[in-house]
Amino acid sequence: MRGELLTVLGIVLILVGFLLVFIGTMMSALSGESEVEGGGVIMIGPIPIIFGTQRGATLAMVLAIVLMVLWFLLALVSRMK
Repeated sequence: MRGELLTVLGIVLILVGFLLVFIGTMMSALSGESEVEGGGVIMIGPIPIIFGTQRGATLAMVLAIVLMVLWFLLALVSRMK
């Protein structure tokens, strides 16, 4: 029962994410604003691969550091059990 709820919740969150990206793209296209910045992180275990524009890459780097710390903390906690 709980697993089914989490599966449905995950699918809904993915669909909401796609909808937000679509709405943001449409709003940007309709406003005539042509300058777009962005960035991203690909995490391979605790190691981040960061890409993007200056501002986007800086934000992605900060988020990658947070993810790395969380990964190490979760690994440490799981070994204590």
